[in-house]
Amino acid sequence: MIHRRTALQMTATSALAAWLAQPLNLLAQEADKAADQGGTPLPYMDRIGLQLYTLRHEMKADPEGTLKAVAEAGYRQVELLNIDEEAVHLAAIARDNGLIVHSAFMDFNVIAEPQKEGVGSVEQTLELAERIGLRHVVFGYIAKHQRDTADKCRAIADRANKAADQTRNAGMRMCYHNHSFEFATFNNPEAANADNNSNESGDAKNADKLTAFDIFVERFDPHKMEFELDVFWAKIGGRDPIEMMRRLAGRISQVHLKDLKKDTPVITDEGQVPNDAFQELGNGIIDIPAVMNLAREIGVDQCHVEQDQSPAPLDSVRESVAFLKSFPA
Repeated sequence: MIHRRTALQMTATSALAAWLAQPLNLLAQEADKAADQGGTPLPYMDRIGLQLYTLRHEMKADPEGTLKAVAEAGYRQVELLNIDEEAVHLAAIARDNGLIVHSAFMDFNVIAEPQKEGVGSVEQTLELAERIGLRHVVFGYIAKHQRDTADKCRAIADRANKAADQTRNAGMRMCYHNHSFEFATFNNPEAANADNNSNESGDAKNADKLTAFDIFVERFDPHKMEFELDVFWAKIGGRDPIEMMRRLAGRISQVHLKDLKKDTPVITDEGQVPNDAFQELGNGIIDIPAVMNLAREIGVDQCHVEQDQSPAPLDSVRESVAFLKSFPA
């Protein structure tokens, strides 16, 4: 049971009360009004998550206070940054604050470059994941030197399938979290091929249009290896998130909710994305309620808010959840 009240109901004695902004209180009042008038909340609001990468600096400085603020803001779960000994400790703190912990990111090198010095094994990762109590293990990145050829991506997909099989045997699920680099063609890494929208898997047969995402869609075992679709990265990569969700129905277990600034061009190099491209939910061009409603239709398990860059991360995560609470389905 969740015992924490939302940040909009924080008492005046709370040490975090100074973080509450007046505009968010107004949003909360609108949300309460909609509820009183019989508005139906968006799906996943009973378990809405926050990927803690948004609050990475705050987590380093004050994990206890930050997780308390997350719970009081109205989030019901958090997705951890890592699967390691520290994550075991952080999961306990999160649960003490009424937050569910079902998902976390593994060290991507375990799959992308397992021979690299100092990299752990899939077995070690899953042992820690079981101690944390995870349901979802996320493979969430591939470094540039690890993904620069189709053959490297094929090998990564094969290793991911093996790791996903081990994860299933351990009673958990593995999913791949996309960025936008997966949508660049190998022969033109600086630009996404928007025409790939016409046929996700068929383009994998055309070497001139082949992308890492094509390889993953075709090569991931659909019965074991799932996707955690990040709608921001799909959109900035030149894809339609709604269309992608329809085509990958049954293969998406989690979704990252993130908004994109209007008029942002297609960018497939994640290091070149301007900070202000990342927007609070409701302040960009992605139809977040439509994403969440479709997610429910296609059987997505979890939705997590994330905003990679913000000048005021705590304010941003409060504004995003207030938007979701104020929007009847």
